[in-house]
Amino acid sequence: MHLYNAWLPPPVAEETKKERESFARVVKSVKESYRPDDPESVYSTLKWISVIDLFIKAKSEVSLEVVTALVETGLELFHLSHGKLYAQVRWGNILVKLLNKFRKKLSLKVNWRPFYDTLVHTHFTRSTGPEGWRVRQRHFETVTSLVRSCRRFFPPGSASEIWSEFGSLMENPWHNSSFEGSGFVRLFLPTNWDNQDFYSLDWIRVCLDRWDSIPNCQFWNSQWAAVIARVVKNYNFIDWESFLPTLFSRYLNMFEVPVANGNGSYPFSVDVPRNTRFLFSNRTVTPSKAIAKSIVYLLKPGGSAQQHFEKLVNLLEQFYHPSNGGRWTYSLERFLFYLVTTFQRRLQQEQKYEDNSKLAEVGLGQPERASFVITVLKLIDRGQYSKNEHLSETVAAATSTLSYVEPSLVLPFLATRFHMALETMTATHQLKTAVTSVAYAGRSLFLAPVSVLPMKPDDVGGADVFTDLLMISLSNALLGMDANDPPKTMATMQLIGSVFSNMATLEDNMDELSFMSTLRFSEWLDEFLCRLFSLLQHLEPSSVMNEGAHSPATSGTFLVEDGPYYFCMLEVLLGRLSKSLHNQALKKISKFVKTNILPGAIAEVGLLCCACVHSNPEEAVVHLIEPLLLSVISSFKGTPSTGFGGSRTFDASISSKAKPTLSPALETSIDYHLKVLSVAISYGGPVLLRYKEQFKEAIISAFESPSWKVNGAGDHVLRSLLGSLVLYYPIDQYKCGLRHPSNAVLEEWISTKDFSNEGPSLVPMWHVPNDEELQFANELLKLHLESALDDLVRICQTRIHSDPGNEKEHLKVTLLRVDSSLQGVLSCLPDFRPSFRNGMVEDPGHISFLIAGATGSTVGTTGLREKVADIIHAACKHLLEEKSDDSVLLLLIIRIMESLGNYGSSEYDEWSNHRHAWKLESAAIIEPPSNFIVASHSKGKRRPRWALIDKTYMHCTWRSSQSSYHLFRTSENICPSDRLIHLMDDLLNLSLHSYETVRVLAGKSLLKLLKRWPSMISKCVLTLTENLRNPVSPEYEVLGSCAVLATQTVLKHLTMDPKVFSSFLLGILSSSHHESLKAQKAITELFVKYNIYFAGVSRSIFRKQENQSDGTDFAILVSEIGSMSFESTNLHWRYNLMANRVLLLLAMASRNDSNSSSTILSEAAGHFLKNLKSQLPQTRILAISALNTLLKESPYKLSSEERPISPMELQGNTKSTLEGALSHIFQEDEFFTETLNSLSHVHITTDTESSSRGSHGNSSIQSMADKSITRFYFEFSASWPRTPSWISLLGSDTFYSNFARIFKRLIQECGMPVLLALKSALEEFVNAKERSKQCVAAEALAGVLHSDVTGLSEAWDSWLMVQLQTIILAPSVESIPEWAACIRYAVTGKGKYGTGVPFLRQRILNCLIKPLPQMVTTTVVAKRYAFLSAALIELSPPRMPVAEIQLHNELLEELMSNMSHSSAQVRESIGVTLSVLCSNICLNASFTGNREVGRLEGRSWDQFLTEQASKLVINIQNTSQSDNLQMLTNTSTENGVLNTHSQDDVKWMETLFHFIIASLKSGRSSFLLDVIVGLLYPVISLQETSNKDLSTLAKAAFELLKWRIFPEPYLQKAVAVILSSADDANWRTRSATLTFLRSFMYRHTFILSNADKQQIWRTVEKLLSDNQVEVREHAAAVLAGLMKGEDGDLAEDFRGRAYKEANSIRKSRKQRSSSSGQSVASIHGPVLALAACVLSVPYDMPSWLPEHVTLLARFVGEPSPVKSTVTKAVAEFRRTHADTWSVQKDSFTEEQLEVLADTSSSSSYFA
Repeated sequence: MHLYNAWLPPPVAEETKKERESFARVVKSVKESYRPDDPESVYSTLKWISVIDLFIKAKSEVSLEVVTALVETGLELFHLSHGKLYAQVRWGNILVKLLNKFRKKLSLKVNWRPFYDTLVHTHFTRSTGPEGWRVRQRHFETVTSLVRSCRRFFPPGSASEIWSEFGSLMENPWHNSSFEGSGFVRLFLPTNWDNQDFYSLDWIRVCLDRWDSIPNCQFWNSQWAAVIARVVKNYNFIDWESFLPTLFSRYLNMFEVPVANGNGSYPFSVDVPRNTRFLFSNRTVTPSKAIAKSIVYLLKPGGSAQQHFEKLVNLLEQFYHPSNGGRWTYSLERFLFYLVTTFQRRLQQEQKYEDNSKLAEVGLGQPERASFVITVLKLIDRGQYSKNEHLSETVAAATSTLSYVEPSLVLPFLATRFHMALETMTATHQLKTAVTSVAYAGRSLFLAPVSVLPMKPDDVGGADVFTDLLMISLSNALLGMDANDPPKTMATMQLIGSVFSNMATLEDNMDELSFMSTLRFSEWLDEFLCRLFSLLQHLEPSSVMNEGAHSPATSGTFLVEDGPYYFCMLEVLLGRLSKSLHNQALKKISKFVKTNILPGAIAEVGLLCCACVHSNPEEAVVHLIEPLLLSVISSFKGTPSTGFGGSRTFDASISSKAKPTLSPALETSIDYHLKVLSVAISYGGPVLLRYKEQFKEAIISAFESPSWKVNGAGDHVLRSLLGSLVLYYPIDQYKCGLRHPSNAVLEEWISTKDFSNEGPSLVPMWHVPNDEELQFANELLKLHLESALDDLVRICQTRIHSDPGNEKEHLKVTLLRVDSSLQGVLSCLPDFRPSFRNGMVEDPGHISFLIAGATGSTVGTTGLREKVADIIHAACKHLLEEKSDDSVLLLLIIRIMESLGNYGSSEYDEWSNHRHAWKLESAAIIEPPSNFIVASHSKGKRRPRWALIDKTYMHCTWRSSQSSYHLFRTSENICPSDRLIHLMDDLLNLSLHSYETVRVLAGKSLLKLLKRWPSMISKCVLTLTENLRNPVSPEYEVLGSCAVLATQTVLKHLTMDPKVFSSFLLGILSSSHHESLKAQKAITELFVKYNIYFAGVSRSIFRKQENQSDGTDFAILVSEIGSMSFESTNLHWRYNLMANRVLLLLAMASRNDSNSSSTILSEAAGHFLKNLKSQLPQTRILAISALNTLLKESPYKLSSEERPISPMELQGNTKSTLEGALSHIFQEDEFFTETLNSLSHVHITTDTESSSRGSHGNSSIQSMADKSITRFYFEFSASWPRTPSWISLLGSDTFYSNFARIFKRLIQECGMPVLLALKSALEEFVNAKERSKQCVAAEALAGVLHSDVTGLSEAWDSWLMVQLQTIILAPSVESIPEWAACIRYAVTGKGKYGTGVPFLRQRILNCLIKPLPQMVTTTVVAKRYAFLSAALIELSPPRMPVAEIQLHNELLEELMSNMSHSSAQVRESIGVTLSVLCSNICLNASFTGNREVGRLEGRSWDQFLTEQASKLVINIQNTSQSDNLQMLTNTSTENGVLNTHSQDDVKWMETLFHFIIASLKSGRSSFLLDVIVGLLYPVISLQETSNKDLSTLAKAAFELLKWRIFPEPYLQKAVAVILSSADDANWRTRSATLTFLRSFMYRHTFILSNADKQQIWRTVEKLLSDNQVEVREHAAAVLAGLMKGEDGDLAEDFRGRAYKEANSIRKSRKQRSSSSGQSVASIHGPVLALAACVLSVPYDMPSWLPEHVTLLARFVGEPSPVKSTVTKAVAEFRRTHADTWSVQKDSFTEEQLEVLADTSSSSSYFA
């Protein structure tokens, strides 16, 4: 049994034993309610789902066979309800919960393919149903999480099936299907034991290659990183050593941080389609979780993963420092978080298998743990004082977790950090963080002295350091309580709570603990209470106290609002004090409470008293409760009394004119004392009985007081008193349970997972009411509930008050007493009895129990609840007639109805508020499962006993709210009692009230009622929709109706009941007469919400009704709505739009029903086709959506070669069902001309318009609400283009693919007649002047060309080809983007993965490749290349037919010969086209192995390019230098020929740079690396030339290259190029090479071989003494960066050499006079080397640093540039070490500090 259930109050715990049978009964009912022959009966099983959920949440004991049966039934139901999204969502979610809870115990086999089919059918095809996007989104989330839960049950062989299924999608990495493929692989690939044979080293190689095929795309990275992480975690037999460099190199580069002053994010990223990102969870940020998981599970004894991990941390740690924050901080914070949690999880798993010898090889031993902790401590050290709150919080929690693993490393670090924070006065936020860290690690500090691990005895004196630290922090904590600094105060309270949760008891003479000797506890306690009291006296209330009974007793300040720490701390402290100390505290508190009145701190003082009463009720009652009670009673003496409070002394006839009042001071004092009392007695229980009479007197006096404020306080006391008498609550919650075995002063904490039923000392004591308490409670109910009801009847019936003011006061107090009594007893007052449909009262025995739960012992009877309901019903009627404008009374009566009708809802609210507090549960009271300090490991987290009791108490509260909630929902026969129906009617009236506050509160209560009794919804909807239809209903009724109708409870119900359904739709559509803006907005929002949550229509609505009298037959409904949707009806355009939308939803829903006539569909299709030429832009856009959905069949489509069809079959009956309806519409005269014209108005082109692909029309004409009505979800789940768009040449087009798709579908549906009708209109529009008309022409033509129907090739020959040629040769410029998109659409591959070849593709390409006539403008030339590149993107390179390969060859020759074209525009388009062409050729070669494609003049194209480039670079550089010379000598060259040659060379080079930029931007560079490495030198060396355009392009290419990672074979080449260009004669080239090296070394640090690194290192070192000063300084910066990342021998060796060399120079300079003949460079070099060493450790102080920095400072007397280098470096050193200088300066000697001081002081005038 779960601990929370075993610890429930005894009466409830006993009941829980029956839950096993009741669960079995529920599962049986589920099976019975489903009939396999009727798929609709899935819906009847849904009502059981929330019941099954109850058992999961209640943690009930259930038998495993039953669970297995339930899961199997559930999966079967899930697959059977194909197409019923809502049912699949509900079943899917419950299955996920069941599978996750019982995953380790179940043995199932689940097939993967049905899930894939469901996903594809619902989300990846165009045949989507009408469901709203919210439903679809939830469906997708559900199915994917269900797949994740089922993965572990996939049978053997699934992995290879899944890989072969989705692997083929990734053949062409430049098609969007590859993104989908990677998403599916990540989702489906199982890593369970059954499939382990699949994961071989070869597979991993393939996997890493695939990963590399798309560079710089976070979506792609996330998918692969997640797959790898799962494999690493689940299979420890794979040997990863050979892959580590590649993996770590990927991980490092996935963190987008600014390297070497570069940009912090990818300069371009591959564009993943929105729907794919939306469907496959993508955070576009770094996948920190997967990276951390892989790293932690890669660690192995003797493996090199740890060294790699250290290197990774060395490179990333600087970005954790507070001064280096930025966008990357979030992903770095998550990285640290997941590193520590995953590490903890791994240790916990390894504890279970300690005896297994296999694990000894791969498990983490002590050395591995220690090195991991040391590495992570670096990050913690940097991030500890981050300004980012999440990061500092994560750091504190990580410190706590790691301190249980390696206390000897973490705790000393913690101690020094805490002392430092105490010393720094400047940064106050540091103290809060330091205090939090100590609080979190409190337990490990306590356990350290008794640790089994060898602690390093520091020079301070062994393990006592830690206990001292605790004492220092405790005494400092007292100073931390400060009313003006909330964060620090809360941190302090958390610390005190944490420390005392660890200690068993607190006594004054604690001899066994050495550390308490330093601190006399009673003195600390005195000091603590003084501080606390002064804190309470200075508090300011956070909000103005709202008057009236609804202000909670506690409108607290930050102590109560900002988290549970204050109350926990008091409870823990008072619970642990020994008797004498408790008495000492109690006396002080009692004196404080008696002598102070603090209206600003009611809650805080109340909780202080409450904690005292809870910890020792006997004593506390005497010292606290009694004085408070007596002072209240004495204050009431002599005050005026109204007699409304139940003492029966009022006489209505003597209505005095002067209203008696209290003085404000007295009122405040009484109010304060009563409210403090009400909080203090919450846990009083039986000890309050001795003050029975005093309580009765005080409560009556409070209700009879003329002050409403005091009445409200009386209400709090009555509520609290009833609660503390009848409810269950734990009594000894904060006493210590078990002592810790290794140190008796500490308490042993408990884990719920290790719990067994022995150990009675731990079970909490509960307050179970005794007879006397119940008797007193019933007496109070008689006094205040029953007598108040009698008063209420008298007021309402006999009108006893003549003065309406008095009547209002009397009503207020009377209702308040009723409310108070009901709120006090909560669900201890029994619920209504339900009534039975068929008249006979059946024995409710078979449903009388689901789960156990009770709030307390029963008081009163059902009769009493019924009596209250009757009287309140009458009173409500009276109020609405007489006092309908009095909101206070109405709100009170709504609250009473809420407690009457919604049995258990107050408990539920209390539970959900408390859950929020648990989210703040701090790491201070959690001990992780693996604790190495005392070597005791548990199965789960351990917590103090009091925290677990708290959770048990809340579990009990939750159970009591749920135990009877579902009892009656499941039986068909039971309906709500009549009194509930009256309550519902009243609430319905109130929810249409003219005051908004009343409407909102009544609406909430009404919804809770409807949710529990769905049978009442229909009646409500009919009433509410009538309000919408009614022309005279006022605005507030419309608003109230919309608020209730727009809730999911109501919307879900609509699909079931035909009458309600049609009433709702017609109600909305006929509400256009409501003029006010608010009403219109509410109606539109309701309609949008209905669309979003539309879950289809139940079959029952389509069935013909037998009795047609009510006119709800489906066909009639459709025709009614259809008649509204024509423009002639003069409706407002938005209503016309809504009517059209409803018509579409109904048409789509009817498609799934075989009986419904096909006439509905064909009429709808015809209707929307006409709407294309509608005057209303929104309606046009909706018509496009509609036609895309409704045009389904394509009888005229040519089938591809795979499905040969004989002409005979075509003659057969293949007419489309819609053809007849559509053909007479489009054959009207001028139909297409008008349509194209009206569609052209949707295209709004602006100059700034960014590419808005696939989205409809421009957002400028659509508000959000209209978008949700006109758009459809599927428009982005199969959106075009299916390949990434990256060509900036094509500009931003306004080509809407769904317009093109309509024309295509229409032609496929109705054949050639459409083409003939379209022809003349198309020809007219193609030649139109306006861009918007050309856009529509482009869309229509694209649809035609892609339609593949019979007769298309004749049309091509007769007129289409001519049109296309006209377009190519047309001189106009502005519509190029649309025509390029048109061509791209026309050659797009067929089928989902774009592998089918469209019928006209080859002909279109031939038309494009035909050479242009001689005399055309350059724009036309550029345009043709743009069209070609657009077309080539769409080809699928792995499977190109021979014709396409030939075409590539021809084009390649043409492009190569035109590379020096005179026009810049043409050169750019040639460069882009070339990059597409060449990458296609390379990808094709990698599949077919055919390397013959693309040979020029006998060598391959890549050789040709690189050789030509290296030849031309030299020419250009020479020309550039001679240009410079000419400028200097100012002579003019006569040799013009040479000049044109050199001009041609520059142009050729520009084209080449365009090629490189395009290749890198498009993500195609992975297949062109060979060429790109070959072209590195031109890019580096042409950064600065006399030709500005060329240099700009070179710089752009350079920026992109910095981000590219070169894998092995190419890496060697790249290094060689870099080394040679570092020796280049031109110093600018050397400098550029250094710039490149900084990023290059960072990106490749894991994969470069040692030899390469040494060579690079030597080369850079050599440049330190370069003769150009810029190069020298640059080289120093590069070296500083290299040393940061490379903490090995190279760096150490270099530091030693630098120091030695500088020192010897310094000595030799001293001996000779300074004017000796050393060159500047020879001194500057060694000084720069020193500076590089100093700057390579920005925040630390390694042992070598003081000497280096001092030596550097001694060079300050040298001439410039040496001097400026020294001063800059020393200044930078000071800046970065400023934070911790107070501690770090101890590393320097006095002399060294003086030298440093000399450098930094500025020289003065007078020196």
